[in-house]
Parts: sequence; C-alpha cells; structure tokens
Amino acid sequence: MSGEERAAQGAGGEGYRAGFACLVGRPNAGKSTLTNALVGQKVAITSSKPQTTRHTIRGVLTTDQAQLVLVDTPGLHKPRTLLGQRLNDLVRETLLEVDVVGFCLPADQRIGPGDAFIAAELAELRRGRRRPVVAIATKSDTVSKDRLAEHLVAISELGDYDAIVPCSATRMDQVDTVAEVLMSYLPESPQLYPDGMLTDEPESVMIAELVREAALEGVRDELPHSLAVVVEEMVPREDRPEDNPLLDVRVNVFVERPSQKAIIIGRGGSRLREVGTQARTQIEAMLGQRVFLDLHVKVAKDWQRDPNQLSKLGF
Repeated sequence: MSGEERAAQGAGGEGYRAGFACLVGRPNAGKSTLTNALVGQKVAITSSKPQTTRHTIRGVLTTDQAQLVLVDTPGLHKPRTLLGQRLNDLVRETLLEVDVVGFCLPADQRIGPGDAFIAAELAELRRGRRRPVVAIATKSDTVSKDRLAEHLVAISELGDYDAIVPCSATRMDQVDTVAEVLMSYLPESPQLYPDGMLTDEPESVMIAELVREAALEGVRDELPHSLAVVVEEMVPREDRPEDNPLLDVRVNVFVERPSQKAIIIGRGGSRLREVGTQARTQIEAMLGQRVFLDLHVKVAKDWQRDPNQLSKLGF
C-alpha cells in the first residue's frame, strides 16, 4: 500500500505508525487466542483441535501511538491434501504483504520438525524481501519458569529473530508487550481503519467461523479437517416490530462422509441442537440482535481433494 493510499484511509499524526502483522506457527500454536487477546474481543475462532483457522481474520488494535492490523493465518504444515496446499499458499501470500511477522512457538511443546519447517520458510522470506520476525513464546503460563527459560533458549537457536517475547494470551501476561514490539516495526503511517473497528471480516464469514467453532467442540480428531461451513442466507424476518427484530440465518455444514454427519447431528439431533445454541449465542452477541439459526448438515464426498468443490466452498 502506498503512502498516498494510507493517508487517504485514515487519521494519525506525525510519528504515528500503522501497518499489518501476520501471526504464523504450526497448527494449535495459540495464534487465534493471541489475536483475540490483542484486539480485546473475539475476532478469530479458537479450538483445542489443530488446523481450525481457514480464513485470514484481520483484527485491528488501535492506540494513541499506532494501529496494528493482525492477520491470523492457518497453521503452516506439510500438506497432505489439496486443501492443505491451498492453505499453505494463503500463508505464503500473506507473508509477502505484511510489515512484521510474529512466529508463535507454544511453550508447552518442544521445538519440533514443524517449527523448523516454518523457521526455514521465514528465513527464505527474510533473504528475499526483508521482513522483521518476532518470535513469540505462547502459552507461557502452562510451564515452569525453568522450562520457559529452556524454551526461549531453543527459540534463539532455531533462527535469527528481531525479538523474542514470552506471553500468555489466556492470562493476558505480556500481551501488551507483544503489541508494543510488533508496533515498533510498523512504518510511519496514518490510521488504516477508523477508531472502534475491530475486524474487516464480513459478518457472513464471522458467522460461519462461529458455527465451525461450536461444531468442533468435543469431537474426534478426524473431523476438523473435514468440516466446512457456508452461510447460505441472512434475511430479516418480515413483520417484526422495529424494537425487536429477528434475523433468519441459514447455514450449511459440509462433511466428507455419512459417519461424520452422524457425529455432528448426534443421537436424535441432540448434538446439532447444542451446536446451534452455542453458535447462536455467540452470533447474537456479535450482531447485537436476536437470530434464528437454521443449520443443515450435508455430505460433500472428499471435498478437500476436489478442486471444484473446494472452489464452491470458498477455498
């Protein structure tokens, strides 16, 4: 983005900084949780299951000194399907467009081949087009001080980073420090987004992500990769009083096999009702109005490996 484009989009006086930061890391490294903690509100879904982020979710953190636009990405990994390859391509494209990269390495896990794979990707990026990389030791509250110190040493040996910062997003330990360090590498620029804006994701994308999050709660490991959610329709209910509107939201949940459909629906539809209740509560909190959520579970056989179905599902 040019300086003229930045100036046209936002405010911010002399010395103000604004730009984009990308959080990368292997699946389940705490990227989405950290995004939400930095922004101060839920803008990215979180799950104990790896590989749950599918879209780049922008969270916007605005202070008197800077504006940090966070781009949350899927976990970089060695792909086994066409979907996995497309998600990796999405991360690489994002890395080329941001001002600073945050490399998340969870303190409760040893440095492994997945981290080395990402470190090599980032080293290649730094050789091609210089990008500051800040290593972030996430989940610092889950380990002892000695184990954390050991983890920080391992991170320093993994690559050459501009800074290394430990933090706990769940306890908000050092989250402000992470924000300050990332902001210090942003270019001088007016604000890119108006005050009060937390994300630029369309409501339909946020709704789909909230349904995915609810559907992933407590399911077996096989399901996260096989689950896609598409919002088919969002229309205000007719003949409702102005002071009590109702939004009809029709959502399709796609899985790859009939056995997975049975998992989502549950006995007598019990699990699907739980998914709907949890998702609806989150959607109503986000939209600030009542919602009627109509969920349908459908089988799209082997959609992760089918280019045509991937395109239809938005990947």
